[in-house]
Amino acid sequence: MAECVAPASLRRARLALPVTAFVPGLAPASGSALRRPGPMAPQRRAATKAPESNGAAERRNRSSTKKDRSPREVQRLWQRPWLRTAGLGAGLVLTTLLLWSNLGAEDGVTEVLARRGEVVAGRFIEVPCSEDYDSHRRFEGCTPRKCGRGVTDVVITREEAEQIRSIAEKGLSLGGSDGGASILDLHSGALSVGKHFVNLYRYFGDKIQNIFSEEDFQLYREVRQKVQLTIAEAFGISASSLHLTKPTFFSRINSTEARTAHDEYWHAHVDKVTYGSFDYTSLLYLSDYLEDFGGGRFVFMEEGANKTVEPRAGRVSFFTSGSENLHRVEKVHWGTRYAITIAFSCNPDHGIEDPAFP
Repeated sequence: MAECVAPASLRRARLALPVTAFVPGLAPASGSALRRPGPMAPQRRAATKAPESNGAAERRNRSSTKKDRSPREVQRLWQRPWLRTAGLGAGLVLTTLLLWSNLGAEDGVTEVLARRGEVVAGRFIEVPCSEDYDSHRRFEGCTPRKCGRGVTDVVITREEAEQIRSIAEKGLSLGGSDGGASILDLHSGALSVGKHFVNLYRYFGDKIQNIFSEEDFQLYREVRQKVQLTIAEAFGISASSLHLTKPTFFSRINSTEARTAHDEYWHAHVDKVTYGSFDYTSLLYLSDYLEDFGGGRFVFMEEGANKTVEPRAGRVSFFTSGSENLHRVEKVHWGTRYAITIAFSCNPDHGIEDPAFP
């Protein structure tokens, strides 16, 4: 699926050295009974050593003194503030470079399609379409013949994103997954609660009217319409040929350990394969990468040249749903990441209505 909960079908000496202790007065462990000592062998007198000259003795004493003082001199040098600071700084730089190198190698991210700090007026990359659409009914003028991925920061304002996020926060306050990924689907009513899902409309009944407002649902519809128009314009199709489809949902992701397969959002997947109804997928980010959370970037997976999108509140990322846009989400390491997945189908039989205030 697009962002949050991938389906269960997609988941899946120390060397010890022997030590022999010797205690005076005891025989070695491998020895036999004590033997009576025999006669002592005659001892040879050591040869008399010739006296050394005064100069040689002085040189020997100087060398010995220098060796003895060397560790103390090194310690005094290390205690100098500037030298200690330089050494620690070099170590920190080396550690940072190694960590950055390892992270890059692990994710294979070689290009940032959209950075969090930039405002993207409109960026689109066209890619060849996969054959995924051939196994489904085609709708001329809508089924993708032009495939690709795009990013824009000028369709939804940051103020609108903040208001939409408040809807997610209010709804998810009623439940939430025991694991790191929670979803709220205002269309079907699906809400993560512990290790399961409940229908929030049936489960909470009239209390829902004290949680949401008519204005919340009106804003939700307006945002959906703006995203739909953006996709239609980018791919050169009529907006009326696109039908909102399920699942369309809010996601809240944090660093809590996964408890069920639904919490394992980080697996690579293809939306068209997971949900046959998907033809176009979009994501509206509701929080900021490196400000609200760490990790959690969106990665388009390509051999040797992955592309990543850094979430930014109000940023819309959209793409055709086939294998040409295999993707994954990095694990969130800290903080909380909010987004909403909005999907569209060309088949009117797969269309769903906008949610209505109960």
